[in-house]
Amino acid sequence: MITEFNDKQIQILDVAETLFAEKGFDGTSIRDISKVAKINIAMVSYYFGSKERLLESLVLFKTSGLKEQLENLLEENLEPVDKINKLIELYINRINCNRGIYRILHFELSSKKHVLDLESFSDLKKENLKSLEHIIQEGQTMGVFRKDVIIPLITPTILGTYFHFQMNKPFFEELLNLKTESQYNNYIQNDLTKHIQQTIKALLIYEN
Repeated sequence: MITEFNDKQIQILDVAETLFAEKGFDGTSIRDISKVAKINIAMVSYYFGSKERLLESLVLFKTSGLKEQLENLLEENLEPVDKINKLIELYINRINCNRGIYRILHFELSSKKHVLDLESFSDLKKENLKSLEHIIQEGQTMGVFRKDVIIPLITPTILGTYFHFQMNKPFFEELLNLKTESQYNNYIQNDLTKHIQQTIKALLIYEN
């Protein structure tokens, strides 16, 4: 699977993301993508081969950057708690800035058609999990974090809270008096992120 793309390929991927998010995978054709991207339909097939391969390339293109950010985080001179807090910030910020691809993933991964070849994406998630494991194990060695933490459940706890908030956006906008998109995004970046950090810290730290 190609993971580095030229400008023309990135243009196609950006258009595909918009259309897949708006119309769904089944509701979008290669012809639709080529029309919006203003390129020859044969060019899309040349670069990606099929709509399925295009979707797989899109997923990797939009999600692989987090791996590098997490690897850089491991090298930072921070306490384990601070690393966990920063990891949560990275996750929330990246997802919030790439809502389209995660909306696509939500629908496609829950689809019975199994359009995606998930092996490469699964490998990527496993690599990200290794970074999280490294941070938590570092904290456990220092006596800061509990020994009985179920590490694979930390990520779904982070993402589950975020996606529940997003899936109930109108409800929370009214409840929290978030009248503009800017206010909504600021709430995610500050209050929601802090809430998730406090939740994860409570799971990791020994009770007093």
